[in-house]
Amino acid sequence: MKLVYTEQALFSLEEALSLIAPKVTPEKLMEIRDSIFDTADTLLLHPLQGQKEPYLEDLGLGHRRLIESHYKIIYRVVGEYIYITDIFDSRQDPDKMKG
Repeated sequence: MKLVYTEQALFSLEEALSLIAPKVTPEKLMEIRDSIFDTADTLLLHPLQGQKEPYLEDLGLGHRRLIESHYKIIYRVVGEYIYITDIFDSRQDPDKMKG
């Protein structure tokens, strides 16, 4: 299996971290980022461990999610690839996840 981050996922992560950056130390910011990446890495061993993401079920693409702190790591498994499609701060309105 191979883990692939989409541009949208990386943009969402950067945006989420920039919102909390004024409130935390740079070290804490890196710790949060690293914990999100570490959680996503667990998919390489157990790609279907996450629950189905109900807010994206209507797309019919099999989106799943992992939770790390306040963040949803949204992903899809397609063949030998695990696509991280979004990293969503769950303190936001979930309808924003739909785009």
